[in-house]
Amino acid sequence: MRQRVLITGGAGFLGSHLCDRFLSEGYEVFCMDNLVTGDLRNVEHVASEPLFHFIHQDVTEFIHVPGRLDAILHFASPASPIDYLELPIQTLKVGSLGTHKALGLARAKGARFLLASTSECYGDPLVHPQREDYWGNVNPVGPRGVYDEAKRFAEAITMAYHRYHGLATRIVRIFNTYGPRMRMNDGRALPAFMSQALRGEPLTVFGDGSQTRSFCYVDDLVEGIWRLLNSDEVEPTNIGNPHEMTILEFAQEVLRLTGSKSEVSFKPLPVDDPKVRQPDISKARRVLGWEPRVPLAEGLERTLADFRARLAEPEPAGTRRS
Repeated sequence: MRQRVLITGGAGFLGSHLCDRFLSEGYEVFCMDNLVTGDLRNVEHVASEPLFHFIHQDVTEFIHVPGRLDAILHFASPASPIDYLELPIQTLKVGSLGTHKALGLARAKGARFLLASTSECYGDPLVHPQREDYWGNVNPVGPRGVYDEAKRFAEAITMAYHRYHGLATRIVRIFNTYGPRMRMNDGRALPAFMSQALRGEPLTVFGDGSQTRSFCYVDDLVEGIWRLLNSDEVEPTNIGNPHEMTILEFAQEVLRLTGSKSEVSFKPLPVDDPKVRQPDISKARRVLGWEPRVPLAEGLERTLADFRARLAEPEPAGTRRS
């Protein structure tokens, strides 16, 4: 019997790559998105597939998918600082009400449930690298709190459904991920640097650039999520690339790759911006047999080709590219 999966936020950057993966595995895929930060162009290449179905809906409302569901992957949420600072209430609602609705559907269908959580659960960490048993250093009332606490609540209610209802749940804590289909103006380092470099604009580095990040290519992330969904691991699991570098080093790598003559422009560090970010993936290696495979230079080359192609096309007015 063919497996059927619902992916909320399926027209977003990560969601669309997950749609591709599940279609390639022979699944019937239901892609749900309200297109606030998602984009239909991310899934237009599979729109005519007979096993692909798009549902234009807000996951915080009552959700219904006819027939059997074997798995639900809950990826609906604004995920970049620009988005959740512009959409604070929506971010909190999708993390709370949206997760509740998706969990309720999983329980009704007897489906396995996977929550997309985030390294932001660790806040501005006092432990480095970050392991799953670290509880974090999060400011609940700061501007980033709407995203951080939405995801922490989502983890809590997911575990409650597992413990109280016996639901088969999985939680992935996603670290910085990049690749084709990232929205160019979402405020994160890679799309900002790459689009600025290609346009010949100064690269915006916040603070002195000494804060660190670890960048994982999207194909590696999707493989980790696939393995986690099909594992028996219930507790949160880090999926990310442990190769750590400073933001300034990353900006210089983008300049080298693009051949851009752009300069670097320094601006004040945003409130509560994490000073370090590096996943400890010992658990993923041990439990899932997973680790990232795509080198940064190779992943950036693939992403650059996508950015060049999209910059050559005119953007429709008001488009938010995910």
